[in-house]
Amino acid sequence: MFNWLKSFLKKEEPDPMKYLIVGLGNMGGEYDNTRHNVGFEVVDALAKEFEVSFKDDNLGDIAEFKHKGRTFVLLKPSTYMNLSGKAVRYWLQKKKVNKENLLVVLDDLNLPFGKQRLRAKGNDGGHNGLKNIDELNGGNKYARLRIGIGDEFSKGRQVDYVLGKWTDKENADLPEILKFAADTVKSFGTIGIARTMNTFNKK
Repeated sequence: MFNWLKSFLKKEEPDPMKYLIVGLGNMGGEYDNTRHNVGFEVVDALAKEFEVSFKDDNLGDIAEFKHKGRTFVLLKPSTYMNLSGKAVRYWLQKKKVNKENLLVVLDDLNLPFGKQRLRAKGNDGGHNGLKNIDELNGGNKYARLRIGIGDEFSKGRQVDYVLGKWTDKENADLPEILKFAADTVKSFGTIGIARTMNTFNKK
């Protein structure tokens, strides 16, 4: 009985070599190719690179790949942006991932288009997806990769801009931006947050 209990408890321990990469966005065809869904586009780029497919699962679409001895779990929450925390909490527990191995990828109005910024923690900056993740997952001490979408909108048009489609010019530049973000994610999982920030935040 004691050995069984030991075995059971051991299985419940988080796997230090497993990472949960959460791309924030909204499900549904009307949100495809919109600025607010750039988090989805980053994890889609990773899934394409490693030739894995997303599967519809509880609270989100899930895909997994292995890279340099690490397991990367990709999540696109199906809860809509403002309720992303529920999906993050569920999959952290389900996949037994340490919170320090969580990386959330999201859009940021305060960064110029294509610029990115990786941080080990921070405030939600008015982003409702991050706000909900903070509320349901014990605070803001987790990594986040912000992808700049710019702020080229007139007064009162912020929502239209964020939920609007990429322009032709932005679409042309997007593949390179997504590749750089995907490389940042892989680096986060292999050499750690500090070295990755030093390398990728300077570029």
